[in-house]
Amino acid sequence: MNSRLRIFFFGAARTVTGSMHVIEAAGKRVLLDCGMYQGRRKEAEERNRFLPFDATGIDYMVLSHAHIDHSGNIPSLVKQGYEGPIYTTHATRDLCAAMLRDSARIHERDADYYNRRIRSRNEPEVEPLYTEEDAVAAMGNFVSVNYEAPMMLAPGIRLELRDAGHVLGSAITILDIETDGKEKRICFTGDLGRPNMPLLRDPQPVEDIDVLIMESTYGDRLHEPHSGKDKLAEVVNRTVARGGKVLIPAFALERAQTVLYLLHRLLIEKKIPVLPIYIDSPLTINITEIFKLNPEYFDVEARTFWEDVDPFGFRTMRYISEVSDSKALNYEEEPSIIIAGSGMCDAGRIVHHLRNNLEDERNTVLIVGFQAKHTLGRRLIEHQPEVRIFGVDVLVDAEIVDIRAFSGHADRNGLIGFAGGCNPAPDNIFLVHGEEPQALALAQRLQENGCAQVAVPHPGEFHDV
Repeated sequence: MNSRLRIFFFGAARTVTGSMHVIEAAGKRVLLDCGMYQGRRKEAEERNRFLPFDATGIDYMVLSHAHIDHSGNIPSLVKQGYEGPIYTTHATRDLCAAMLRDSARIHERDADYYNRRIRSRNEPEVEPLYTEEDAVAAMGNFVSVNYEAPMMLAPGIRLELRDAGHVLGSAITILDIETDGKEKRICFTGDLGRPNMPLLRDPQPVEDIDVLIMESTYGDRLHEPHSGKDKLAEVVNRTVARGGKVLIPAFALERAQTVLYLLHRLLIEKKIPVLPIYIDSPLTINITEIFKLNPEYFDVEARTFWEDVDPFGFRTMRYISEVSDSKALNYEEEPSIIIAGSGMCDAGRIVHHLRNNLEDERNTVLIVGFQAKHTLGRRLIEHQPEVRIFGVDVLVDAEIVDIRAFSGHADRNGLIGFAGGCNPAPDNIFLVHGEEPQALALAQRLQENGCAQVAVPHPGEFHDV
């Protein structure tokens, strides 16, 4: 048996996108996630189109969850020759069936738009990163796995998934690897959730870890102690009182469903007025249907609520699919709530709503998720007085509210607590999926708490453990 155990950090290293790590052990190569890199267009195109490894040299893949920064380049992986299984939970497989096709349609539209612009200049046309056909083909590699159901990938490599509590179906990956007659346990958190959040169960602890690969998105800060539900009610009531609209940029997976669930509860409890609530996102509509098919992933409170009513369906809510209906919302004068993607305001229908509503001081833009650098969402929470949308400078007169209580990521104490709960402390900790200041700050805190070997790898770096 080959005794070397080597970990390559290809993506989400000192950044929060493009999750991609390879474990080389027992003569096999296991890929953890194959995410889309999201950032400046030219750099993103380069990173996403050219994988940093030979796809045919990967033996197995494990997917932590369906977010595009973790799953979005799977069609490219398969297109470039990967023929092995992609292990993940049942819910993640269902979500990827919708999300990867949606991602492919975006790539096809972008390529078509670019090609129409350059055709008159006789420049070479571009191919989409992958097509909808590629996305559908990649789904044939998915293999669904239950939580807490260990399985052998190969002699000397055993896989187990546990609930990460981040989004529907999210998983912590555990690999028990035999080297030189000794077993090493590697844990990859993926994106780690928080306890006591609406809808989903708490993250499961993992014990006896030798090597921990842990996210660090909020490694330098604590989340707000107040209830996101109460803050949501305050924002809605304040905006309605001045006759405005609440615009909520929300990720189609998890964040939109959490906000809908809380709005439903607030309406039932009569803590907000009855008003139109629009979900302006075809992808969110599809994903919400998948949530309805997987209530076993919900926490006890949400499952109990489900027994009486549909958490995601109520009489004042309307799902918007057609573009014409989306455009018509701009002419609505009465107070309303509009939930639309994308969550970082860098694409999707929310951009059009912001273009048409940011200059009205009656309105509120309610940010409910992480905003990466160089995104419109980040510029809004930085309270820039003017932002550029579709090539036009737009004054920001609307109120901007950032509720971090909705974050689906563990904060600094949650991450330290997870590492400490491994009991005893892991021999090696590698911090990924965090911008450099956050990851380095968390590394220092972990070392102060008795974790001696803590590293923040650079992209392309590898470590023998």
